[in-house]
Amino acid sequence: MGKVYLVGAGPGDEELITVKGLRAIQEADVILYDRLVNPSLLNHAKENTELIFCGKEPRKHGLIQEKINEQLIDYAANGKIVTRLKGGDPFIFGRGGEEAIYLEENQIEYEVVPGITSGISAAAYAGIPLTHRHISGSVSFINGSNPETKTDEQWRHIANGADTLCFYMGIKKFPIICEKLKNAGLSKTTPVSIIHWGTLPQQKTIVDDLENISDRLDEVSNPSLIVIGEVVRLREQINWYKESSEALI
Repeated sequence: MGKVYLVGAGPGDEELITVKGLRAIQEADVILYDRLVNPSLLNHAKENTELIFCGKEPRKHGLIQEKINEQLIDYAANGKIVTRLKGGDPFIFGRGGEEAIYLEENQIEYEVVPGITSGISAAAYAGIPLTHRHISGSVSFINGSNPETKTDEQWRHIANGADTLCFYMGIKKFPIICEKLKNAGLSKTTPVSIIHWGTLPQQKTIVDDLENISDRLDEVSNPSLIVIGEVVRLREQINWYKESSEALI
């Protein structure tokens, strides 16, 4: 029997992968990697390592999840060291939990290697601390891909349950998210930040309020992280990462 490592590759900046994650790349016989993994990380693999692109994109999957699960089992059952390389953290909207359960059910040895998720890192590179002693004492990470499926009660909990809101995969449905939040009681003047390609040289950040930011969606695209809350205003004071093009509040 081989072994599977479920590894978080971090948000994009190659240097933000963990030491343990890098070692899992270096020791792997097979690497199955996703679209948002920085391809330069693959340069650390052994010369004869088999590289398999899983190709997950919005509404397009190079390999469906069931096929990925099967390959993890097949390679490990044949004695291979397999590294499943995911953008961000494998357990934050990365289907790592599904893969871990599948490996468990098939009695395959595995190890989870956490990674830095974009909610933390992209916000930090945009100069936005998700928490602040005087402003925000709580954070919610939310899947924004299907806002229509949440009830009005759920939206009230989202809008009022945490000081800072981080929406992943929400750029396509962002106007709907904004309307849902306003209807749930969030102030129209609440500051909002959208961070495109966070932590990479092409990072671009736009900032506006909840009422008007939807009008600026043509300035960004996928992949983007959305941060909502008063901590966004701190970007004016913590603008440490210099972007090539930026729009300040």
